[in-house]
Amino acid sequence: MATVINMPRLSDTMEEGVVAKWLVNVGDKVEEGDILAEIETDKATMEFECFHEGTILHIGVQEGETSPVDVLLAIIGEENEDISSLLSSKPVSESQVIEEEVSEETTTNSSSTTNFTIPEGVNVVTMPRLSDTMTDGTVATWLKNVGDKVEEGDILAEIETDKATMEFECFYEGTILYIGVQEGETTPVDSLLTIIGPEGTDVSKIVANGGIISDSNQNTDQEEVEVKAPKKNIQQESKVSENTSKISSNTISSGRVFASPLAKKIAIDKGYNLADIKGSGENGRIIKKDVENYTPIEKVVETVLNTSSNSKSFVNAGVEQSDEVKNSQMRKAIAKSLGNSKFSAPDFSLNIEVNMDNAMASRKTINAIPDTKVSFNDMVVKACAMALAKHPQVNTSWTDANTIYHKHIHVGVAVAVDDGLLVPVIKHTNTLSLTQIGSSVRDLAGKARNKKISPSEMQGSTFTVSNLGMFGIDNFTSIINQPNSAILSVGAIVEKPIVKNGQIVVGNTMKLTLTCDHRTVDGAVGAQFLQTLKTFIENPVTMLA
Repeated sequence: MATVINMPRLSDTMEEGVVAKWLVNVGDKVEEGDILAEIETDKATMEFECFHEGTILHIGVQEGETSPVDVLLAIIGEENEDISSLLSSKPVSESQVIEEEVSEETTTNSSSTTNFTIPEGVNVVTMPRLSDTMTDGTVATWLKNVGDKVEEGDILAEIETDKATMEFECFYEGTILYIGVQEGETTPVDSLLTIIGPEGTDVSKIVANGGIISDSNQNTDQEEVEVKAPKKNIQQESKVSENTSKISSNTISSGRVFASPLAKKIAIDKGYNLADIKGSGENGRIIKKDVENYTPIEKVVETVLNTSSNSKSFVNAGVEQSDEVKNSQMRKAIAKSLGNSKFSAPDFSLNIEVNMDNAMASRKTINAIPDTKVSFNDMVVKACAMALAKHPQVNTSWTDANTIYHKHIHVGVAVAVDDGLLVPVIKHTNTLSLTQIGSSVRDLAGKARNKKISPSEMQGSTFTVSNLGMFGIDNFTSIINQPNSAILSVGAIVEKPIVKNGQIVVGNTMKLTLTCDHRTVDGAVGAQFLQTLKTFIENPVTMLA
């Protein structure tokens, strides 16, 4: 029997999605776990996973097109199956089954809702649909209580879906005014979950109405977003004013600017003022491409100043200026994680210097083999995995009740990306060869930089390696990537005079710093680990067995 796949709601604010790219075509056979498409939401571009097995019989939304949530995205079924009945009717759920009593109840409830004005600044948060098959969710844990102040990026609760238990992120700033679903309770998608707004706001009418507010009183992603054009308070020379007057002429005289939700999100992330952007959509509505193609007024003014014959007299020397750039969700998460680690773990660091002459010679020999590429970082990762096997105390995690000794060895490798730092995890590192480690690191690092890496590929590390040698950094100390007990910082290979067999010769050395959680790793244990690590790196043949 054919299965209808609808556009999923991937965040509580998502009302529509854009198919950025289809990875399958009509007629292709798919299995559970295959990636069907890349869906651009109001938050990010995400891979859309298939939860069914069969053949792609129909694609309802083409690449680049925008579709509301719950509208037909694709149909999967048996090859050559007749789906004409599904295409002629409006898809309302995956199974296409709607009980009559449910419809009647919905109609009754809809007719009994009361229209009222929602208080300013109040946001109703509903149970999000986090997968295309999710119909209800269970609140596993609330991390906030009524009365708590929250900011964008805070984790409100852990939501158990039909696929997994996921952290539920806050997209607003304010105070928790009401919680509609208690821990352990299950509620349908779109049901009232919580209400956030200014402290002391009366939300009793919203609660009494089940969180339903009239269409005229809420901004959804299907509607235009109204933005007040801010007042300008910039004094410029007359010549600059003449050149920039045309730029802001697209501001609607009524002071209202209309933009799609995705355009608004991109503008906020980039720090753009929507009132300065000219819309190319219907009735002048600002859409995604308008924001992406927009050049901020500040850059235009700068160009005018730089090309003006009297620009030098216009610029005042010694003027203090600052720019505010909104923190991305990734940067907030990194800050929170590193802060928790630094302020909770009593850490200490140990330093050693290793001779890299043999490692350099071995790498040259290995990479001479066709289609083989091994980096020095790959050799360090392999050496760490082998040393962890000999020093299990380092391959641990601390909890208030127990020390967890991990029998598996999963080494995380820190990767710098545009928004911060990600740590892909090489699973069962000790069982992999140097070439397998190198291949895995390159694959995962590429996914991380292209924002294609999945959460499962960044979870479960038992030890972490951070390498800044490629940036010319000789020596540094990293913050522990909890719940790991230790992290290794790798510096650059430096050519310098060394003593060898009683003679001063030119050699190549590299400094390593091991930062340890003193709750699980004592100084002697960390020192012994580094001694073993040094032996493996300085004698690469021991890692080829």
